[in-house]
Amino acid sequence: MNPGSPFSLCVMAIVALSLLGLPIGHAMIGGSVLYLFMTGLDVGTAAEQLLNGMYSSFVLLAIPLFILAAEFMTIGSITERLLNFCNAFVGRFRGGLAQVNVVQSIVFSSMSGSALADAAGSGKLMQKMMTQDNKYPAAFAAALTAVSSVIAPVIPPSIPLVLYALISDTSIGYLFFAGIIPGLLLGIAQMLLIAFTARRRNFPVEPPVPMREIPGITLAALPALLMPVILLGCLYSGITTPTEAAALAAAYALGISAILYRAVTWRGVYNSLLTSARVSISIGMLIAGAMVFNYVITVENVPKTVAAMLTTYELTPVAFLLLANLILLVLGCFLEGTTILLIIVPVLLPTAHALGIDPVHFGVIAVINIMIGLVTPPYGLLLFMMSKIAEIPLRDIVRETLPFLAVMMVALAVITFVPSITLFLPRLMGYQG
Repeated sequence: MNPGSPFSLCVMAIVALSLLGLPIGHAMIGGSVLYLFMTGLDVGTAAEQLLNGMYSSFVLLAIPLFILAAEFMTIGSITERLLNFCNAFVGRFRGGLAQVNVVQSIVFSSMSGSALADAAGSGKLMQKMMTQDNKYPAAFAAALTAVSSVIAPVIPPSIPLVLYALISDTSIGYLFFAGIIPGLLLGIAQMLLIAFTARRRNFPVEPPVPMREIPGITLAALPALLMPVILLGCLYSGITTPTEAAALAAAYALGISAILYRAVTWRGVYNSLLTSARVSISIGMLIAGAMVFNYVITVENVPKTVAAMLTTYELTPVAFLLLANLILLVLGCFLEGTTILLIIVPVLLPTAHALGIDPVHFGVIAVINIMIGLVTPPYGLLLFMMSKIAEIPLRDIVRETLPFLAVMMVALAVITFVPSITLFLPRLMGYQG
């Protein structure tokens, strides 16, 4: 690539603007406008691509609605009820409270669709519970909360899978089903490591919940547990579109929080709307910037060039998946996940199609890689977040995170090279891929 070419200068401008502190979405728009100007193309094309991309996709509406559903879940007493439910079943084992942390992330994933929402929604509470009376090292508790939160965007509803559906023209419904078993596999891998670590480090055993109390605890958590059932049921029965299902999820979350649990105030609703708007705007700017920059990538014919280059190496599907995993994992150490999903994955998709790799399977692999990037040094957004929440030095959290990264890599390898794990449920629902 010629360093003085318009495309090279565009990329350098994006990097420079980002390093100067400009949000990456704005940086991509700025760099793309520079490219259009230097190549003599109509600069107004940037606005055209932005508006067409943002307003022609009904699917994008699902993202703010899922974020709003998670906020409505958080302001009620739902998180505490779900934690009590998880504790009733796994809290009695050695290291049980650590196991509860993973299970609640699996359960909470059906509410939020976001790793950051999971960590923010229950991270502070779990940190307090695990470190009370010095039961667990504070760094271990923070690291566990961070790594368990990566499960949320894999199990439906999943905001990253919605974005992948947007760029790959793949069914959201099949992607949601495809994420269930891989998400559970990540959770099981983490729980097995906790069981091993608990015995080695002699973690405490929580007092068992009496059997007579379990029905009451389950009943209290049942309305929240029914949310994914209702969501997926409406989606796959054809009653609602994915966006309508997201709206239903938000309405259901507000309904059970306000009417059934009576734990919502007008101030809480206002703050939820405000928080959801802020998060949605930040994601929206990333998507807008990516759409403008993707136009530049298309003009430069980058996807076809990369596909042709990879074809010359005569890569097998297995070799390509290994290379894709390596690229996504390395980039995940430095870049924000949404940026990777919107910019890098579209470049890899043509080669994946040419090699006959199933797009649903590839989407789940890509999302898992990106989520692991959230807990991978040096960037690791979730690591920074938990360091701030727990008020613990980042290096201590990183040290406790490394064993979890190892078992998640093993789970990722299994998911990558055994496609039937990912495709079993979609095929059960009629997927022909």
